[in-house]
Amino acid sequence: MTPAGEEIARAAAILRAGGLVAFPTETVYGLGADAGNPAAVAKIFAAKGRPQDHPLIVHLADVALLPLWARDVPPAALDLAAAFWPGPLTLILKRAAGVPDCVTGGQDTVGLRVPAHPVALALLRAFAGEEGARRYSGVAAPSANRFGRLSPTSAAHVHAELGAAVDLVLDGGVCAVGIESTILDLSRERAVLLRPGQITPEQLAAVLHGEVALPDAGAPRVPGALESHYAPRTPLYLVAAAELPARLAAQGGARLAVLACSAAPPGLREVAWHTAPRAAAAYAHELYASLRRLDDLDCAAILVEAPPAMPEWQGVNDRLKRAASK
Repeated sequence: MTPAGEEIARAAAILRAGGLVAFPTETVYGLGADAGNPAAVAKIFAAKGRPQDHPLIVHLADVALLPLWARDVPPAALDLAAAFWPGPLTLILKRAAGVPDCVTGGQDTVGLRVPAHPVALALLRAFAGEEGARRYSGVAAPSANRFGRLSPTSAAHVHAELGAAVDLVLDGGVCAVGIESTILDLSRERAVLLRPGQITPEQLAAVLHGEVALPDAGAPRVPGALESHYAPRTPLYLVAAAELPARLAAQGGARLAVLACSAAPPGLREVAWHTAPRAAAAYAHELYASLRRLDDLDCAAILVEAPPAMPEWQGVNDRLKRAASK
């Protein structure tokens, strides 16, 4: 599904006028505003109920716009951009002069990426205007949902979540990746993984020709790093596969929902069972939509069979761990 050129032009005009536009990326749907307009960015925080010190990711049409938002861009950033942009990788860099505090959460760093979705790129290019027209160059866009809740992977999710708070929702179909971008900090002396995603540490290390470090106390604040996040309304519990039968047996008559890679055993009562894909990429693609469906059943709890602890599952496991945190 691709919006017509007229709708893209309308969306770009709304952004330039300080409005909000929800649009698809390959990861999840974003709630976009002109990143150079603090009044417009403030509408994002109001619509989402997002804490003011929580930084945003700025989406760019092209790597050529990077110097407008980041200073002292290291060669590693350009290498990674060449390898993964457009794509689900956000780079944390030292912010350029003039980048609003509301975008960075008051920090000296900014998160930047070029998304790999034709609708997102068409919107960003229309918003940025002709080569050399640099007043409009970046769109700040966190996930288009209420803060801390399940991210939207379809236009219908955005409408259900935010309603009239958004001036326009561009429908680009279901997001291909389904979980948020990998976030890598390059603002300090070493590369640090701050949020796992589809792009793995091993893939990053291959481009960097060196290991990617784990988060440390000095790391910048980034989206999606709070202990509790990506959560449905229904309490969610991660359960080891071997322990799942016992948890179901102890349900005490309460209706439960289950998300598992295995098929439902026979004879279950008062259990809504959803069988998830066994491949990590396919599981991630369906994760938020599956949890939304189970959340809408008004069960007492959602039990999620813990996925494998393997590198390709790192992004999924991170989202489920935060969704289960209380």
